Amino acid sequence: MATDSSSVSVCVGDALKQYAFGSSHPFNEARHDAFWDEAKSRRLEQAVEIITPTLCTEDELIRFHHPEYIQLVKKHSETGTGFLDCGDTPAFKGVFEAASYIVGSDLCALAKIFRGEAARVFAPIAGLHHSRRNSAGGFCVFNDIGVLIHTLREQYNVNRIAYVDIDAHHGDGVFYEFESDPNLIFADIHEDGRYLYPGTGFAYETGKGRAKGTKLNIPVLPDSDDSVFRKSWYQLEEFVRSFQPEIILFQTGVDSIAGDPLTHLRFTPESAHGFATRRLCKLADEYCNGRIIAMGGGGYNLQNIAQGWSVVLSALIES
Repeated sequence: MATDSSSVSVCVGDALKQYAFGSSHPFNEARHDAFWDEAKSRRLEQAVEIITPTLCTEDELIRFHHPEYIQLVKKHSETGTGFLDCGDTPAFKGVFEAASYIVGSDLCALAKIFRGEAARVFAPIAGLHHSRRNSAGGFCVFNDIGVLIHTLREQYNVNRIAYVDIDAHHGDGVFYEFESDPNLIFADIHEDGRYLYPGTGFAYETGKGRAKGTKLNIPVLPDSDDSVFRKSWYQLEEFVRSFQPEIILFQTGVDSIAGDPLTHLRFTPESAHGFATRRLCKLADEYCNGRIIAMGGGGYNLQNIAQGWSVVLSALIES
């Protein structure tokens, strides 16, 4: 079925707001509405279709995560106590269901694309790129990206996948879990790991074995601005283009925008996130039948979230 390249969908809803670690935690419930209120003020909701939050199944989680880890999350979800990693990702009552809504909504977005109902999807509360197969990390409980990658291959017979990440933090949960996978094209612009969690993503890390050369890490120094982003972006874009992917997964973390409380980059929404989104949409039209899923990722300044993600959504619509 041909894809309706004019259709853009957005995953929003109260269930996604529940993925939050308390009002005083950087990853809090206000993030969802900060974006959606701004998007509506720009009347962007009139140009999109809403994807209602949907729970994934345990069988879908097992495509990426170890069963023992899934059971661990369920156990902590019942009590709402303890941490799911070494101290960054606290449990709360219902965390299992909240994280499962993120994965399930992504999978609904993927199904919508492959039914030919949309080419572009934005999932703001998604892109949990630090979670590993057997552990949480950096506020990320389940790695929705990893589940998407396996689902694309197992259910949709799509093998050559490009993952692009402009979050300030390195996407370690994607990189290391697919480091030896020659068909996962990984390209990541992030703050240098010498200065920021998770301390990884160095330029010499280009993949292992048959996958060597299929991974691109571009660490940039603290205080890097739009000029650094643009220079890095053209390198990234040519790298991705050379592999002619079948679909693009785009992690659009807005913690790389100036003023984020946890990071030190100085990108601006339009010149970085809007620009990157438009360029990837063009590439997706060339090689992927327009197919691109953008995920919100990190971002802990509510104004940056509102502006950055609205710019991403606007670019998806206009492209």
